[in-house]
Amino acid sequence: MISIPIRTLRIFILLLSVLSISACGFHAVYDAHVELQDSKWFKDDAARFEVVINDTVSQCDFVLNVRNNTDYRFSNLYVFLRTKFPNGNITRDTIECILANNTGKWLGKGWGSIKENRIILKSGLQFPLKGKYEFLIQQAMRADTLHGIVGVGLRIEKTD
Repeated sequence: MISIPIRTLRIFILLLSVLSISACGFHAVYDAHVELQDSKWFKDDAARFEVVINDTVSQCDFVLNVRNNTDYRFSNLYVFLRTKFPNGNITRDTIECILANNTGKWLGKGWGSIKENRIILKSGLQFPLKGKYEFLIQQAMRADTLHGIVGVGLRIEKTD
């Protein structure tokens, strides 16, 4: 049996992780994440993302990323998505994110107690206007404070 020093194994895993992350981000138009302090999401707090769009021809996937830990006590998460368009128009949507299946098994990817769920909100999206878009994501659950939500992110990627 081959014995590999722990330090060498850790460096190998780190390099492999960096390579896989950089490969996944090749088509990303925008990718940002907001970490929530102490894994608490207060009802009045919103994650804010500003995106400048210059391409109104390409199709994109519009993705919400939700990171939760196993302390989260619900199998789903409702969020409000407020979109402010470059022309000043505003829309608001309510989105349900399924984080666990019917048996309580956590969905998403991740090791240990943190899972990351990639929720495609819109596939084949073409932005109607060039300019700055503002997206606000706010939790819409009945609890004033959600425990166990580690972070929320927004990713826009060109589709092939």
